[in-house]
Amino acid sequence: MRRSKFSPGERVEVRCHHGQGGQIQHGWVAGEVVQADQRMAAIRFAVDVYSSNGWLIPERILWCAHGSPNLRRPAPEAA
Repeated sequence: MRRSKFSPGERVEVRCHHGQGGQIQHGWVAGEVVQADQRMAAIRFAVDVYSSNGWLIPERILWCAHGSPNLRRPAPEAA
């Protein structure tokens, strides 16, 4: 079954370089979709995010393709 595309306001997780504990880490970090079109979604983060070559991303917003393996919905909370 194919998953639907992401919509503004939806919580997501992105695998990227981000600031954590004063260090740059690579892994999954939570964000919120702020804009989406047919191909891509813009995700805003509460922490600093970096490009793969170490540059700080302005306004903490990354664009990801809807089908990217680096973009996922968070796991459901345990009851």
